[in-house]
Amino acid sequence: MGLAAGRSRLPSCVSHAFLVVAGLFILASIPCEAQLSSSFYDNTCPNALTTIRKAIRTAVSRERRMAASLIRLHFHDCFVQGCDASILLDDYATIQSEKNAPNNNNSVRGYEVIDNVKSQVESICPGVVSCADILAVAARDASVAVGGPTWTLKLGRRDSTTSGLSQAAANLPTFRDGLDRLISLFSTKGLSTRDMVALSGSHTIGQARCITFRDRIYDNRTNIDAGFASTRRRRCPVDNGNGDDNLAALDLVTPNSFDNNYFKNLIQRKGLLQSDQVLFNGGSTDSIVTEYSKSPSNFRSDFAAAMVKMGDIEPLLGSAGEIRKYCNVIN
Repeated sequence: MGLAAGRSRLPSCVSHAFLVVAGLFILASIPCEAQLSSSFYDNTCPNALTTIRKAIRTAVSRERRMAASLIRLHFHDCFVQGCDASILLDDYATIQSEKNAPNNNNSVRGYEVIDNVKSQVESICPGVVSCADILAVAARDASVAVGGPTWTLKLGRRDSTTSGLSQAAANLPTFRDGLDRLISLFSTKGLSTRDMVALSGSHTIGQARCITFRDRIYDNRTNIDAGFASTRRRRCPVDNGNGDDNLAALDLVTPNSFDNNYFKNLIQRKGLLQSDQVLFNGGSTDSIVTEYSKSPSNFRSDFAAAMVKMGDIEPLLGSAGEIRKYCNVIN
């Protein structure tokens, strides 16, 4: 009784304050998982996006084809060990460059544009903006530069210190792929069949080398328009090694404008690559191609959404990786 009487009690307000502080301490001790954010550079480099946009607009105005090249560069980066700018690394010491992968060598381009953008961004915000984020922003701004859709980008990716050359052959689609293979490849990256068809629509711009469509225009298949094949043969000789690098527009109708003509071409059996025409060849994606051919707005919105999803593939966040000073070498 005397012991109980000798106890002192804390006022309820003090007790409550103690619980609040204790709760905040517990929350602070829980690791905070880094996430991509559309406002990532708002405070650390507020002029980054404007700088990138101006540089990409200039690059595309000099060469319209560059828009397609920059979208493809981002795609080929994300499909090999995630969106980490590993595709930009040159051969060096322990680095075996992805640039030498069969699907990239003498095919993927735009590296010098990204290097130029990085130099401009470094001049205003040294060591802040990653090459991986520059690739993502460049792809979006390239789309806009040729009349394509825009989308809200989530940023905060960091750059890899490794290359994925050994993964490139297995993870990147090829011009010979069939529909099942394409669906499977995209599925492993968390992208749906609809995403795959929408992203394939980026072939509404850009060009392909003769070596990638020679078999299709000379094998007399029933799924190619005869007049289209004849036209394409003019600059793509039948013999291997002859004119391999001659270029042809993926969309013969509006090769420099981002529109839905790509899908109209497929319905007319005028897809340039085998991997294009398989999207409309009596398979499960015929209905999506038909929809996009009739509705440019559906294609544009789905393309934008799929690009956002693709940009989320296995990014390096927080303290993982690094922010490269130069995109082609690790620090």
